[in-house]
Amino acid sequence: MQQRSGNITIPTPGQGLHECTDQIVGWVAQTGITEGLLTLFIRHTSASLLIQENAAPAARRDLERYVARLAPESREYEHDDEGPDDMPAHLRSALTATSLSIPVASGRPVLGTWQGIYLFEHRRAAHRREIALHLIGD
Repeated sequence: MQQRSGNITIPTPGQGLHECTDQIVGWVAQTGITEGLLTLFIRHTSASLLIQENAAPAARRDLERYVARLAPESREYEHDDEGPDDMPAHLRSALTATSLSIPVASGRPVLGTWQGIYLFEHRRAAHRREIALHLIGD
């Protein structure tokens, strides 16, 4: 049994789903572990991780609009230290995922035909988001 850990940084231009599948697949490949379990964890409270449709952009746009309706920007939030998108970003992160577990087989994350790994940026401004990666296996 082996373990590897690392980090990748994803620059985001602002709100939305930003695919990071290729960076994660590349990291897994360089570890040399071919069978195991990959854990991803985003180290931020205003962004999240999702496995989502990677073929039809409309599916991602619909998801972005839906989540924005669930946690809209509003002046009614008490927490607004970083602006009007601050608290809605925290709510959106709480409604989605901050970590993912993905099996690895034949040296690649086991994803379905139409699945991609996405960083979901909930803030309007550009950011550099860090994802911690941990892979255990053989």
